Amino acid sequence: MMGHVLLVFLSTFLSVSMTSETFDAMEGEALVIKCPRWSSSAKVTWYHTDTYKIIPAEEEGSRIFSLKQFLWFLPTSREDSGNYTCVTLFSNNRTKSYNMSVQLHPHKQGVCFPSQIRYPNDTGRGKIVCPTIDNYKNATIIQWYKDCKPLQEERYYKREKYIFINNPVKEDDGYYTCQFIYTYKGNVFNVSATRIFVSEAKHSPLPPQILFPKDKDVIEVELGAALSLKCQARLGIKVQPIAVVTWDVDNIPVKNSEFSRFHEKTHFYQGREQEYYRETTLHITEVKKEDLQANFTCVAMNEMHNTRATVTLQLKAQPEDGKIYDAYVIYPRSQTNEANFVEYFVYQIMPDILENKCGYKLCIYGRDIYPGEDTASAIEKRMQKSRRLIILLTHQLINCKEPAYDQHIALYNALIQNDTKVILLEMETIGTYDKLQESLRFIIKRQGTVKWKEQHTVHPQSSNSKFWKQVRYHMPLTLKSSYSANAG
Repeated sequence: MMGHVLLVFLSTFLSVSMTSETFDAMEGEALVIKCPRWSSSAKVTWYHTDTYKIIPAEEEGSRIFSLKQFLWFLPTSREDSGNYTCVTLFSNNRTKSYNMSVQLHPHKQGVCFPSQIRYPNDTGRGKIVCPTIDNYKNATIIQWYKDCKPLQEERYYKREKYIFINNPVKEDDGYYTCQFIYTYKGNVFNVSATRIFVSEAKHSPLPPQILFPKDKDVIEVELGAALSLKCQARLGIKVQPIAVVTWDVDNIPVKNSEFSRFHEKTHFYQGREQEYYRETTLHITEVKKEDLQANFTCVAMNEMHNTRATVTLQLKAQPEDGKIYDAYVIYPRSQTNEANFVEYFVYQIMPDILENKCGYKLCIYGRDIYPGEDTASAIEKRMQKSRRLIILLTHQLINCKEPAYDQHIALYNALIQNDTKVILLEMETIGTYDKLQESLRFIIKRQGTVKWKEQHTVHPQSSNSKFWKQVRYHMPLTLKSSYSANAG
C-alpha cells in the first residue's frame, strides 16, 4: 500500500508542466468531471491539489466522491471551488497527472445563466454539442437557449446531444446553453452548460485586457537577485492577425534596449471559448539600483487599440549578512526529456514547503538562472549570495562521471573556504558511501544526511513532518520558520 501511495503522490515531474483545465458550473447543480485517461487498465486517484487529501470512492451520504476517471459533485456547493488533481497510474508504473480547476457560480436574480459557464465550440460549421453531457449517464436535455432565449426556430435541428444550425451566418454567433436533467440513485439534478459559437467566417477582436500585472503594482525585489515579470493579456476570439504583448522599460521597448540583463520570452494559447491570449515574461538576470527608479510597462495591442500596465520595483528589507538566498539547491539534472521525481521534488515540493510555508528563499538552477547569463559565472555568484548549499544525493548524482560545475564550486566553498554550510538530502537509499567523492564522504562523516523515506510521501505538504523539521534545523533562522518550528 505504501508503495502505491509513493507512486500516486509523487508521480512525476509531468504534473509541473501540465496545463490546468477549468470547469465552471452552477451552484446547486450536478457536476461530473473526467480525468483524461489513456488506458482502460490504468488506475485513477483524485485528490485536493492544495492539501494532497485523497477524495475517496462514494460512501453513505457523501456529496463529493470519485469513481474511476470521474469526480462527482452531487450537488455542487460554493465551497467546492478550488483545484483538484487526478493521477493516472499505468500498468508499467508510469504516472500522468492533470490539474482541474473547479469554479462554482451562484444563481443571480434576473440573470438566466452566469457568463462563466462556457465551453469552447467543437466546430464553426453549425454543430453545437451539449458540453460534458457524455459524463452523465442517461441524461435528458430539456431545453436549449441562445443568449438566454429559448430556441424555437425551424433552422435549428435538435438531436439527442447536440443542435445543428442550417447554413450558419454571423448573426448566429452567440452563447448557446443546454439545460438537462440527470438522475442518480433516484435523485434528480439539473445541469446547465454553455458553448460560445463563432461561425467559421472570421476571428473576432476584443478590447485588449491585461490580466496581470495590475497597473501601479509595486514589486519587492533584492539587489543582485534575478527577477521575472510576467504579463498576460486577452486579445480576442480565435487567432488574431495583430497580437502583441511586450515590455517597455522607461518607454523603451526591451527588444531595443541596450541592457543585456533584460530578456523577453513570449508564448500564446487559446483558452475556453476560443479566447486568444498572449503571455510575455521579462527576465532580469540581476536587479540593479537604477531599476528601482525605472517604470516597467507591459503593452498589449491588437487591431482595435492598445492598453498598458506599469509596475515599479521596491527594495525588500535586506538581512545584515549581504546574502540574498537562504539556500542554493544542487540536484542531478536529467539528460533527457524524461520527467522524474527529483525534478518534481525540487520544483514543486521544496518551494511549497521551504518558500511558501517557511518563508525561505531558494536559488534553483533552471528557475533562477536565465538564458543569456554566463552559466558558470551566474552559478558562482548565486552560491556566494546563499547562506546554505542543499545537495540532493541520488544514485544518478553519485554515478555521474563528470560532476556538475555547481557541485564542484559548492564543495570548494564548503571545504576550502569553509564559509558555507552544506545540507545533504539522501533522496534514495545510498547504502555504502564508498562511491562518493571524498569531499562528500567527509561532510557525511561530520554531520550525516537527512533521509527522505517512503512515509514522507503520505503528507509531503506538512512542514512539521520529521523530514522537514530536520531540514529546517540545518537552515538559517527566519522569523516565519522560527514561528513555525515553535508552533510545531
